[in-house]
Amino acid sequence: MGRSGFVLNVDDRTPPLIVPSGDGFLLERLPLGSKVIYPAESLDVVPDLSEAVGAALDAPLDSAPLDALLQPGMKLTIAFDDITVPTPTMRRPDVRGTIIEAVLTRAARAGVDDVELICGNGLNRRLTAAELTHLLGERVFRSFYADNRLNNHDAEDQNSLRAIGSTAAGEVAVNARVTDSDLVVYVHLVVTPKGGGGESFARGLGSAGTVGQISGFRASAGDAEDPDAVSALVTAALPIFQIDTTLDNHVFPAALDLLGKREWEWRLKDQARFLAFRRGLAATPAKLRHRMLNAAEAGYRPTSITAGAPVAVQAASRRQILSQQMVEVAGQADVGVIGIPERNPYSVDSVTNPVLSAWLGLGAFFGAHTGRPFVREGGALVLYSPMSAQFSPLHHPSYVDFFADVLSSTRDAAQIAADFETKFTTDPWYAHLYRTSFAFHGVHPCYLWYQVAESTRHLSDVVWVGADRGSVDRLGFRAASTVADALEIVASSVGRTPAISYLHVPPQIVVDIR
Repeated sequence: MGRSGFVLNVDDRTPPLIVPSGDGFLLERLPLGSKVIYPAESLDVVPDLSEAVGAALDAPLDSAPLDALLQPGMKLTIAFDDITVPTPTMRRPDVRGTIIEAVLTRAARAGVDDVELICGNGLNRRLTAAELTHLLGERVFRSFYADNRLNNHDAEDQNSLRAIGSTAAGEVAVNARVTDSDLVVYVHLVVTPKGGGGESFARGLGSAGTVGQISGFRASAGDAEDPDAVSALVTAALPIFQIDTTLDNHVFPAALDLLGKREWEWRLKDQARFLAFRRGLAATPAKLRHRMLNAAEAGYRPTSITAGAPVAVQAASRRQILSQQMVEVAGQADVGVIGIPERNPYSVDSVTNPVLSAWLGLGAFFGAHTGRPFVREGGALVLYSPMSAQFSPLHHPSYVDFFADVLSSTRDAAQIAADFETKFTTDPWYAHLYRTSFAFHGVHPCYLWYQVAESTRHLSDVVWVGADRGSVDRLGFRAASTVADALEIVASSVGRTPAISYLHVPPQIVVDIR
């Protein structure tokens, strides 16, 4: 159950509210009576990480203990999530490195010599050596990287993929090292209640076609049959021992921990720090400001470590993350308000282009609910973001063409799936950049746009405050200079006295409408 007490009704005593917008933060006043939906407080963290990891490995769910599964002469593969989770990046030591070290220690003790590590990056870009070192730690990186026993997954390497069966939607294939292993340990970070288990495993270690069954148009349009079928096939066909970690809500760096407080709890010292921070950002050149924000790391701490069979672990982790992220809200709003920060899972050490901003607002934030979004059908959504038409040619080459060519032709998800998805999936240049450089897979923007389009169909208006009008026009939305202007724009569809709710993210909120 969600915990009450995190929804505020704005009155004349309510201080200005923090609204993230790109690489800055605004202080905004919403109309009286507006609801502010705040994240719930963090759950208690595990008091001793090493002890919690050991306990999970010794008493797993629906599985023998890890020590009993490790046998001399076996082939062991350890798979782990990439740097798209969590956002922002976790301060060292990353919990995944700590868990993997514990698994390696037990494997060595059991006489297991054939061990490889695979980053489950799926259709995301490959990790650099520095990023792998940050995630795994110097000792593990040095031990495995030099002799090619630590690799990024390649969803396009047909020689290193093996079919494990088929669903009604097509063949399911995963990394060949996984299919050849006697045991696969999957180290997974749980940041949302969606996915997990066999679905997340296939998303990270599957072929491009397999990932398409999970993230493609049919799945994004609400057809849960494909992801569920893939997940069931993966968990039935592969010897997976899963280790899940759920994290608390400490998403802000230590210097900005005041952003995790509710505004009326700020003391004079907090107000002074925030104003100094805003002035400092404003005076910093854009490129330096961007580098500083990208380098910021958060002090996440684990609230649970769970190991065992993927299905059982997935269910336990989902309960845990929902108990922290779910907030009960009485009724849907006519107008929703969301601020969009610069950092998102797909812009680590990169830039956030307009498609990524749209996905973060309309897909990740707006789509996080238990059944009904926080805005009624036919309502309006007001988002804050500069929406600058900046693209990384290194990380997001296909996004450039998607934004310029596809969205200028159509924004309809079904038409994009029919007319453009195959080209972006099979284009040899995109595939080359994905496999040999650090580019996201060519079809990546299509899959994110399907989620954007699904939310857009629910709404009558989407207006971006402070946004580049050219970018917003290309995406099919509208732009406004202020929130007052935005409310004036949507008045024709929601009236002049709409019920307004502000989703105060980050951290992540899962809305439970009552």
